[in-house]
Amino acid sequence: MNHLRRLLPIAAATTFVLAACAPDPAASEPAGTNAADQPVEGPVTVYSGRSEELVGPLLEMFTEATDIEVEARYGDTTEMANLILTEGENSPADVFFAQDAGALGAVAEQGLLAALPNEVLEQVDERFRSPSGEWVGVSGRARVVVYNPENVAEADLPDSIFGFTDPEWSGRIGWAPTNGSFQAFVTALRELEGEDRAREWLEGIQANEPSVYEGNNPALDAVIAGEVDIAFINHYYLMQRLAEDPDASAANYYLTDGDPGALVNVAGAGILSTTDNDEAARQLVEYLLSAEAQEYFASETKEYPLVEGVDPDAELPPLEEIGTPEIDLSDLADLEGTLELLQEVGIL
Repeated sequence: MNHLRRLLPIAAATTFVLAACAPDPAASEPAGTNAADQPVEGPVTVYSGRSEELVGPLLEMFTEATDIEVEARYGDTTEMANLILTEGENSPADVFFAQDAGALGAVAEQGLLAALPNEVLEQVDERFRSPSGEWVGVSGRARVVVYNPENVAEADLPDSIFGFTDPEWSGRIGWAPTNGSFQAFVTALRELEGEDRAREWLEGIQANEPSVYEGNNPALDAVIAGEVDIAFINHYYLMQRLAEDPDASAANYYLTDGDPGALVNVAGAGILSTTDNDEAARQLVEYLLSAEAQEYFASETKEYPLVEGVDPDAELPPLEEIGTPEIDLSDLADLEGTLELLQEVGIL
């Protein structure tokens, strides 16, 4: 499969041409090898699929802690991954900071991410890092069903994501099918349950005439306003909203027992195999796993810290209680198949 097309937005999926050749992944040395002999040379260049509003302060904290300047280029994670793949060996990027593991997996498959040192990888549970060591998760994001407790009791919510295809949910559901996190969930659904089962779920939700929103926050707004009873989003949107408005009428419902709806994806980072500033890149990835950075994710973005010893927000259930499904997050790279499925079903 053309791995580049997996990441393309629908509008450009048939027009984009891969113009660069990837280096041989077998030739990659672990990032940080002989780090003592590799002085920091100039700023570290980051291609960030996370917004400046969200992680700009964190990158400033890194500069304050290390005196290493950061030159960040911000954009959608898909956009940044496509850019890296286009630039290939000529990419000026040192670090790819992505909002989901699928984009990291796609770049790694093309040999464009270097192997990370074991001491970096081993700070994070193996389910939240690359099995072959090219990227590491730095924060976790759980899929949830956000609901309005004034309109529906938690006890009446299904114990599986498939329960929402029941006709009793007709006209009561909100979703954001163009959102990257939603599409990553559908990709996981295809990997976990197979193509036919994923199609069945999508068709079942579509038959219930869901309200369509442009993103997680608008879907959350609709739940709070009572336009819909439930919506499929990431957990931290409500946590951030409650920090601003404790009276907002919404609650997160966490599925468990390995249900696909209990997916926990990660934001993560990898070092470009073509970097000429390996030491600065390694220090940045290490910093993202430091206590200071992990506490930032816990307190500021309300995501799950992934390093032992840093607790999540007290209002969040521990990750081990969610019971995430068994899946290699690198497999979420197959966005192309998900986009095709969403189009075939008539959702996009």
